[in-house]
Formats: sequence, structure tokens, C-alpha cells
Amino acid sequence: MTRYKRTMRQILARVPVMPVLTVHDVHSAAELAAALVRGGVVVFEVLLRTPQALDAVKAMIEAAPEADIGLGTLLTAEDVQAAVEAGVAFGVSPGLTPSLAHAARLAGLPFLPGTASASEVMFAREQGFRELKFFPAQGSAGIPWLRNMAPVFPDVVFCPTGGIQAANIPDYLALPNCCTVGGSWIAPSALVQAQNWPEITKLALQSTKMKIC
Repeated sequence: MTRYKRTMRQILARVPVMPVLTVHDVHSAAELAAALVRGGVVVFEVLLRTPQALDAVKAMIEAAPEADIGLGTLLTAEDVQAAVEAGVAFGVSPGLTPSLAHAARLAGLPFLPGTASASEVMFAREQGFRELKFFPAQGSAGIPWLRNMAPVFPDVVFCPTGGIQAANIPDYLALPNCCTVGGSWIAPSALVQAQNWPEITKLALQSTKMKIC
């Protein structure tokens, strides 16, 4: 029996916008998580791009047990294992390889692999994944692609990330195959470095007013 409370699709359905966070200071990680949760954002992704990422995500999980916190930029089976040991609710990758897919399935980890073409979507489906990251979405350029994919892959839900501006988000969320958008604008690095938690909470509140699944 899996230890995970929610499937990847259930996790995505909790928020219309999923913050993508690069954490450089583990000491502020708990306060960042609390600020997001105060704003109603209960799903976010911490990128495995800094030496502090694993310690930061552990601190966030402890500070915000009601949130589903994921670890992103998982590139190898070892990264998947590190994510599982950190206690995350889900994993995210910019792409998908056979070994990465096998590791995620073996761990039972709710997983959001990245895709950028129809062939990559087909491969991800063959590996058993129906919730996919579309990366890089590059703002409004990704909307026609996602719209074209909807009738081809009616069982797939996408979470577009990469280059999306706040103004584009309603157009993405209006698509039938887009439940959640990932972005960094809710917790920009300048606000995090300044420890401006009230402003981050304000931006989080704004994001929760958008359409949700």
C-alpha cells in the first residue's frame, strides 16, 4: 500500500498555480512555506538546483504538513531516491528516461515528468504517466500546442511551466487539458531574499482566485 495521500492528479487539482521555488537559504525555507500556505497555496515545487534544496524541502514539510511539497529537477534514479527519503509528496522532472520512469514507479512516487512534443507524450503514456509537465511552455506560445494535444490525448492533463507570465495564466487554465500552471512569480527571488513574507502571501492569495479544477 502506497504511503502517499494523493495521486499526482489529485495534487494538481488542489491549486490553479503551483509555485516553482529555488531555495538558497535553508533558514528561511520554513517561513517561505508558511507564507505560501497562509495565502492558500498548498502545493509547491522546490527545485533540486542548490546544495540547500534537500534540507530546505525537509524544513518546509515540517513547517507546512497540510501542503503537498514536491522536489523538482529530478534527473536520475538517485534523485528519485533522494526525493523519497526527504519525504516529499511528489516529484517533477524536465523530461523522462526509461530509468527515471522505472525509479518513480518502483517508489510509487506521484510523478510529473516533462514533455515537449507529441512523441514524448506518447512515451510518457507508455510508461504509465497521465499527468505531464509541458516544458518549456514559453508564455502564450504553448497555448496552441496544448489545445492541439487535447483531442489527441484526452486522458492526459498538463501542467505547463517555463516562461509563463501571470497575464497568460487564465488562458492556460481555460484549456480542457490544463488544470494547473507552474511559475515562479508568486515567490520571486527578490521577495524571498528580502524575507517579505506578507507580500508573498498576498501574491499567493491572488493566485488562488483563478480557476481551479
